[in-house]
This record gives sequence, structure tokens and C-alpha cells, in this order.
Amino acid sequence: MSAKPDLNAVKTYLLNLQDTICTGLASFEEKRAFQQEEWQHENGGGGRTRVLADGAVFEQAGINFSHVYGNNLPASATAHRPELAGRSFQAMGVSLVIHPLNPYVPTSHANVRFFIAEKEGTDPVWWFGGGFDLTPYYPFREDVIQWHRMSKAACAPFGNDVYARYKKWCDEYFFLRHRNETRGVGGLFFDDLNEGGFDHCFAFMRSVGDHYLTAYQPVVAQRKDTPYGERERDFQLYRRGRYVEYNLVYDRGTLFGLQSGGRTESILMSLPPLVKWRYNWKPEPGTPENDLYENYLKPADWLSDDT
Repeated sequence: MSAKPDLNAVKTYLLNLQDTICTGLASFEEKRAFQQEEWQHENGGGGRTRVLADGAVFEQAGINFSHVYGNNLPASATAHRPELAGRSFQAMGVSLVIHPLNPYVPTSHANVRFFIAEKEGTDPVWWFGGGFDLTPYYPFREDVIQWHRMSKAACAPFGNDVYARYKKWCDEYFFLRHRNETRGVGGLFFDDLNEGGFDHCFAFMRSVGDHYLTAYQPVVAQRKDTPYGERERDFQLYRRGRYVEYNLVYDRGTLFGLQSGGRTESILMSLPPLVKWRYNWKPEPGTPENDLYENYLKPADWLSDDT
């Protein structure tokens, strides 16, 4: 018999995860700390948003915990599961986006979440989702390999095919169709996970959450002191525009948050503080900027040399 969903256990884990990640990232900053704001959802629940801004390493880092309720699932949650329309729901998760100052340090995103939809007289429907992905501006192959090794390690205890499946899903999900390019170099993405019962799925979600820092911290440490100039900064701000385009056009988490009446400031904290757009700009062949376009903004088997 599969265990019933334990919402308190999920919430406790998520709150601890937010603490752990904040502590890990704050260790890079000497003069800036995360500022916390607690907020309430009008239908019930709420969350705590933590933001570190204008740091020496992180221009803006936002790590949000939310636990919200509602009487009806919003359209973004029922678009591919219309049978859930009209159910009450609870949604809880930790979502973060880190925008470093140095263009040689990649932007990163992570999210782990739990949904449960209920209707009187029927069994509850629940699922986990989440993942993490990396968006470099001046990529280093060894950083991308490190990131994907940690992605694979998060999945390893749960089956030999899990990493490949969720890596492929990430490549397909974080894809800007109107640009015909991936948002970055991917990682993991999973959703609607309830196969194997609550305990199994909860363990997988925890593994993904716990591997984020082990994937990202070494990359930050390796690149945060790399010298850069106006050219690199300008390119970083231009590429951040792609992040904005993706989050506002495609991202289901953003759409769910806005449609469910979530706190707008917390939902849009994922957007970078500074960004540039240029009309029809293209990198010159043979430049470091072109290397990103030619070799990294398309799905690839980054672990092909691993045995």
C-alpha cells in the first residue's frame, strides 16, 4: 500500500532546503545578506521570499518558499489535465534564480514543488515536479560537465534511465521556440511525478533539491574572480533578455503563480535586475560570444566521455 501524502513532511523539507541554499550561497558574500519578507496569500497560505541584491558575487539572488491554497486549479495547471478542473488545491515549493554579477559565472535556476488536488468523494490527486538548469554566458565545458555529473548523481539511486529521461525533458522544456535555441545547457526537469508512491517520489524530489548546491557552488567558486570588461558585461545583459523572454512567455511556474493569485513580487523575482535588447544582433564568427551559440545552445550529451 502506497503511503498517503505527508504534506507536513514536504513543507518541513522545503523550508530547510531554503535555509540550506541561502546559507551556501551567502557564504560567497562578505557584505551582503539575504533579506526576508513573509507574505500571506489571500485564499490561504503564504510564503517567505529571500533576496540578496547588489552583492560582490550575486547581482541578484532570489530564493522563494511558498505554500498556497485555492478552490480551483488555474488554467496553467489543468491545461494538460482537464479532469482536475474544479478541484481545490494546495501547492508548495522552493523556487530560486541566481543572477551573478560576473559574466563568467552562469545564471542558475532550481525548483522543487508538490501539488495536491482534492475533491469530496474522490481520492486526492498529487504529484511532484522540479529540476535545475544552468544558463552560462561564457561557458566552460568542464563546468557544464560538472553540472551534468551532479544531475546524473541526483538521479542515480532511482534507476539507470532517469537522468537521460529528465535531461531530455529539460532540454525540451527550457527551449525558446521563437529563437530556436535552448535557454542554456540544461540539467533536469520533471513534472507530474507520482509513479512508485509518495515515499519514492518524495525521496527523488529531495535528491534533486539536495544536489543543487553541490552542482552550482563549485562553478561559482571557480569563475567568480575571473577578470571581465565592458564587452563581457554588455553580452551578459543582452543574453539576460532571453531569460526574460522565456520566463514571461513559456514558464509554467510563472504562469501558475500569476493565474493562482500568487504574490507578484515573489513570482517575478526571477527576472534579472538589468537587461538589454538589441535589434537583430548576431555574434561575429570566431568570437567567444559565438562559441555560446555554436556549441552550447542546443541539446548535447555532455557526459559522452564518462564511462
